[in-house]
Amino acid sequence: MNQPFPGQVPAAPVGVRMENHGKHMVKVALRSGQDLYARAGSMIAYDGYVQYDGSPPALRQQAREWTTGEGAPLMRCFGDGLLYLADYGADVVVLDLGGEAISVNGSNLLAFDAHLQWGVEKVKGLTRLAGQGLWNVQVGGQGWVALTSRGTPIVVECGKGEDETYVDPDALLAWSPNLKVKGKRTLKAGALVGRGSGEAFQMAFSGQGIVVVQPSEDSTDRLRVRG
Repeated sequence: MNQPFPGQVPAAPVGVRMENHGKHMVKVALRSGQDLYARAGSMIAYDGYVQYDGSPPALRQQAREWTTGEGAPLMRCFGDGLLYLADYGADVVVLDLGGEAISVNGSNLLAFDAHLQWGVEKVKGLTRLAGQGLWNVQVGGQGWVALTSRGTPIVVECGKGEDETYVDPDALLAWSPNLKVKGKRTLKAGALVGRGSGEAFQMAFSGQGIVVVQPSEDSTDRLRVRG
């Protein structure tokens, strides 16, 4: 990706499509014909001529997979002006995908260019072990994405050795979709991994790519679990 996570490269220059406006906000330059999909309710301010479509049919069809009955979580933003988005003080991470793709926890997806390819997908390799299905949102193409994180995230590079990378699902933010994923249960690590006791569940990643982890195990940030 052309614009990795904070701490790896300088911030995006002024005037780009998306850029951080402080740690907890993203500023989006809207132009005619360059629509944006954003989390419903995330707009905190705008300057210029900006309009919203709270639940267009295209969003209702695809977004329903990661909702829990409260309705489509996205809105279409369009017009000509500056739009400011935030999510209850969470850190905001801005990415230029540069033709690549990323698999994101749906609750951490704040905004993305409407022309990007996206969809809700079931995470393979976990259903048999977890007993339930885990769902994520995959976004890819030439364009911008804004994610939220409960604190400054870290990026773990996979593929440097033969060892797998293990992550607590409650702290997982995003990963490269080409990575292989499987689940693992650990009886002895219950007091070390996660907040529960006894049996612990981790996600194991292998292959070439990155895994992004946030410094939080808030259950509201976990992957959507479907029966």
